[in-house]
Amino acid sequence: MNSAQEPKQFAIGEHVVYPLQGVGVIKRIEERMFRGVATMYYVIYLDISDMTVMIPVDKSEEMGIRPIVAEKEAKQAIESISSKYDPMPVDWKVRYQMNVDLLRQGSITSIAKVVQALYHRSKIKELPVQERKLYDNALRLLIDEISFALKKDKKEIELLVFSKLEK
Repeated sequence: MNSAQEPKQFAIGEHVVYPLQGVGVIKRIEERMFRGVATMYYVIYLDISDMTVMIPVDKSEEMGIRPIVAEKEAKQAIESISSKYDPMPVDWKVRYQMNVDLLRQGSITSIAKVVQALYHRSKIKELPVQERKLYDNALRLLIDEISFALKKDKKEIELLVFSKLEK
C-alpha cells in the first residue's frame, strides 16, 4: 500500500511525544519524495530544543511517536516517583544502559523511573557526567509532558516533582 493512502494518526496542531526529544506539535503533514517514492511526513516542532523534525507517517509508531498521556496517567507517574525506590547496580555503565533502555521505551512511567532512580543515586554519590546529562534529560522530558497533560506551568510541575522525590 502506498504510504500516502495510509490513515493519519495525528492531526495538524496536535501535541505529541517524541521519545528522547520531548513534546512537540505537528506543524504540517506533507508529502516528499524519498528514494523515488512519495512518502507522507509529520513535520514536528519541538519547542524545548527549538528543533523541527520530519518523521515518516508510516514509521511514526515504530519511532515511538505517541499522544500526550491523559491526566490520570500523568498523575500516576508523579505519584510513582515517591514510591519505594529500588536501588540500581553500582556499576555506572550498567545503570546508564538500563536507564537509556527505559527512556527508549518512551512511556511516561519509564521516564519517571529514570528520574527517580538517578535522583536517589545522586543523593548517595555525585553522578558521572553522562548519567547527569541523562538525568537532566529525563527530568526535562517528564516535566514537559506532565505540564501539557495537566495543563500547568512547567515551573509548578518541577516543584511538584521535586516535592514527590523528597518523600
